[in-house]
Amino acid sequence: MELSNLRPAKGSTHSSKRIGRGQGSGKGGTSTRGHKGAKSRSGYSKKVGFEGGQMPLQRRVPKFGFKNINRVEYVPVSLELLQKLSDKLGVTTITIENLIDERIISKRGRAKVLCNGELSAKLDVTAHGFSKAAIEAIEAKGGTATKL
Repeated sequence: MELSNLRPAKGSTHSSKRIGRGQGSGKGGTSTRGHKGAKSRSGYSKKVGFEGGQMPLQRRVPKFGFKNINRVEYVPVSLELLQKLSDKLGVTTITIENLIDERIISKRGRAKVLCNGELSAKLDVTAHGFSKAAIEAIEAKGGTATKL
């Protein structure tokens, strides 16, 4: 090995264009930005969705509707489902824990009992919500509807 054949390790160097270092460098003057226009100015940054002055897509498309971020979603639970659950588990008291264990609702989900189907047994039901008809149907069989 001699000084005449020393080379940097492969990949350790790369050629970079030194911009704006005078006309002699070949990249002086406009510094590869061209003449005039927004892109040639300092401090230029293209806005998201900019289409060169054409009306951007997000402004051309019509907008409608409203999405309430505070909306509370309830999972509908029918009286028929409660009756099947009672028969399966062999209990007369159905709580939110039972619904979560049976994967009818998620841990953070809310259940609302609706009057679909028939009750054949006395049930004590605890849920986040009840329809009026569901409360009447549960109490007609001698059960209780407890709202959380």
